[in-house]
Amino acid sequence: MLRIAEQGASRVPARRGARFRLPCAARHGIAPGRKKGTRIVDKTELAKLQDYLRRTFSNTNITVRARMKKTDSAEVYMGEEYIGIIHVDDEDGDRSFNFTMAILDVDLEG
Repeated sequence: MLRIAEQGASRVPARRGARFRLPCAARHGIAPGRKKGTRIVDKTELAKLQDYLRRTFSNTNITVRARMKKTDSAEVYMGEEYIGIIHVDDEDGDRSFNFTMAILDVDLEG
């Protein structure tokens, strides 16, 4: 048995404790499309971020890739190695990006 919710919710099998899943934008209160206040990283921004990181770190092996299930962030790679993530911050009305890179203690050895 399947239940269907309003506002474009996906179909979820009816089982004990099952809930309706709203599309990502609806769950986070974000209007679909590219409007002020949205947290979507599009292909143009991915290219700009990649160019910026390549210039800043003088390394053409850096790539910025879209994430499979998330639209509010992008993954950063050096070659084929994942090195960090970029999140969009546009809560104050001006859009900025936060780059986070984790450094493990085993990476510091040698």
